[in-house]
Amino acid sequence: MNMSLVKKSLCVGALALAVSVSSTLAGGKGVKVGDTFPELSSFGLEGKLPDDLKGKVVLVDFWASWCGPCKESFPAMEEMHKKYAAKGLVILAVNVDEDVNAMKDFLKDHAASFTIVHDGAKKLVGLANIASMPSSIVIGKDGKVVAIHRGFHGKDTVAQYNKEFSELLGTSVASN
Repeated sequence: MNMSLVKKSLCVGALALAVSVSSTLAGGKGVKVGDTFPELSSFGLEGKLPDDLKGKVVLVDFWASWCGPCKESFPAMEEMHKKYAAKGLVILAVNVDEDVNAMKDFLKDHAASFTIVHDGAKKLVGLANIASMPSSIVIGKDGKVVAIHRGFHGKDTVAQYNKEFSELLGTSVASN
C-alpha cells in the first residue's frame, strides 16, 4: 500500500475525530434527561468543588454576570440552599464569564453561601450545550439528569424546583 495514502488516511481520520470531540465540547448534543452527568473534576473548573456529590441531589446552575434573570435567581437559589442543604441538596453555580473579575463583582452584590465555580474555558458549558442564561440541570442521587431548566421564570421556576427537590429528597417542604 502506498505510504503517502496511508498517512493521508490517518490525517483525515485524526481530523474527523478532532472535529467530533470539538463539536461535543463546544455545543454538541448536550446532556439530556436520563444521562449520567459527567464527573465535574474533569473540566478544570476554577474554584473548589464539593468533596463528595455521590448520593446527593445536585442543582448545577449556569450563570453569567451580565444576565438579568441571574440576578433574580440568586436569592431564590440561596433560599433553596438554606431549605434543602441539610437534606442532601448541593447547589453548584457555574459562572461562564470570560473574565473572572466580572464574576467577583457580581458576587459583591449577590452574595451566596452555595458553591460557585468559574468555567472560563467553557468546557462544561460546551458539553452541556447551554445556550441561554441562566440554565440549570437537576441531578438525582444516582448521578443521572432528572430535569433541565432553561431560563429563570420567577415563582414558576421556584415552584418547579421545590417540587423536584421535595420528590428527590423525600421531603415535604411547601413551595414559596
